[in-house]
Amino acid sequence: MSQAATSPSRQQLRQRSIAWALAAGVAALLLGLPLGLAAALRAGGCGLLYGLLAFHLQRVDPDDSHLQAGLVGAVCGIHSLGLPALADWPARTPLPAALVAVGPAVMMELIRTWLPLVGAALVLHGARLVAQRVLPSRTAGLAAGGQASTHRP
Repeated sequence: MSQAATSPSRQQLRQRSIAWALAAGVAALLLGLPLGLAAALRAGGCGLLYGLLAFHLQRVDPDDSHLQAGLVGAVCGIHSLGLPALADWPARTPLPAALVAVGPAVMMELIRTWLPLVGAALVLHGARLVAQRVLPSRTAGLAAGGQASTHRP
């Protein structure tokens, strides 16, 4: 069987890309709900972006876990840019004392903010690994076809 015969069509790749994006977005939204509706919606939007990027990164280099982890970190960083000031900076305080006063509150808030996105990444990739084990014959062909070039001459 040729590589072209096993490679998925553009429509199938689009559907998988949308499925990954929706899965990560919904997972991040649900994991963010305990933090409030606004936080959940923000996490869900970032999860959607993460899922879309993760699908394409998975197709390009499925074995590079460092790139996957870097992608999670990058999306968490983008998510952090949209946050309001997390703590007021103490005026007329030396820098080390100000960092000690503000640091713990900022770090705890960032961790709470990042947990839904990290959880969504774990859910998405865990589900992919489970699917590969449960449906080995189907996902092996899809994995091989997903790495093939879809450009037509």
